[in-house]
Amino acid sequence: MPRDAWHPKLQLFFDYWVAIAPAGRLPGRQHLDPVRLGPVLPHVWMLDVVRNGGAPRFRYRLAGTKEVETLQREVTGRWFDEVHPLAPSHPIFERLAHMLEHGIPTYRRGVVGLTHEKDHRTVENCMLPFASDGVTVDLIVACSIIFYSNGQEVA
Repeated sequence: MPRDAWHPKLQLFFDYWVAIAPAGRLPGRQHLDPVRLGPVLPHVWMLDVVRNGGAPRFRYRLAGTKEVETLQREVTGRWFDEVHPLAPSHPIFERLAHMLEHGIPTYRRGVVGLTHEKDHRTVENCMLPFASDGVTVDLIVACSIIFYSNGQEVA
């Protein structure tokens, strides 16, 4: 989908990531200023990439207020696969693996596929790779806009 068709908050989120990226490298957490994310911050969530010799695992570093609301619980510090037990067999794991391997952002609009509030039916999100060394992805920062079954955005 062309970026001009994305939700305006996702466009802002992505444009900020492009603006903070050093030339030819991925931005790292050190480049991220949450204050500059302003109106999108409640929709932002971050996953630390934890590599211990095996397959990488993901741990919530932060979950914005809208993400906590839709998940119906605070998840900061918890493992992604424990918060979402079905995640390892869900396409999101392929998406995360693709981001780690290629260091590229991803965008998706579709049915909410993981544990969320029951009337939250559609999600539009952008996931961005961050690398403290500019190369090896060690943080995924995402922004998710959730919509009710009637199509109205969760405000």
